[in-house]
Amino acid sequence: MTSGTRHLFFFVLIIGLAYSAYAYMIKPANAHLEQERTAMEQKRAKLDELDRVSATADDLSEQLLKVEEAIAVFESKLPPSSEIHTVLENVTLIAEQNGLSPKTIRTMDTLKNHGYIEQPIRMELDGDFNAYYAFLLELEKLDRITNIRELRLTKKSQIEGQTASAFVMSIFFQDS
Repeated sequence: MTSGTRHLFFFVLIIGLAYSAYAYMIKPANAHLEQERTAMEQKRAKLDELDRVSATADDLSEQLLKVEEAIAVFESKLPPSSEIHTVLENVTLIAEQNGLSPKTIRTMDTLKNHGYIEQPIRMELDGDFNAYYAFLLELEKLDRITNIRELRLTKKSQIEGQTASAFVMSIFFQDS
């Protein structure tokens, strides 16, 4: 064997050794490394999603607290149904203090809703327009939830500036 053949044989042996090392060691290691990298990226994506979800959960918790506070304020403005006479007295006193004379006050059928009761009251009052305006402003200041609907003002032809009104006012109560 000559030196050139020996070098050629050694070169082929080194090339074969390099190929087999690549094929059986480096290529599987790279494939395993790529799998691990993909798994790590998936875990990182799940962690990012968990961070977003936990931030949303914190935000939802804050919103839930705000809603609970709003419900508490709303419920504090709903008296128990046993206090209907007190509210009616307050409304009548407000009307009289503002110069309105009540003609009729009639309670209508109660309407039960989810968690509260609506008590409509048909009222007829006489007085001047400024007295009505002051009456409505005072009703807004009540710490109870009320709603006026079907308001009808008619001018009295006998006396200048005097009007008659008929309206339905709803008062809301807690459902016991």
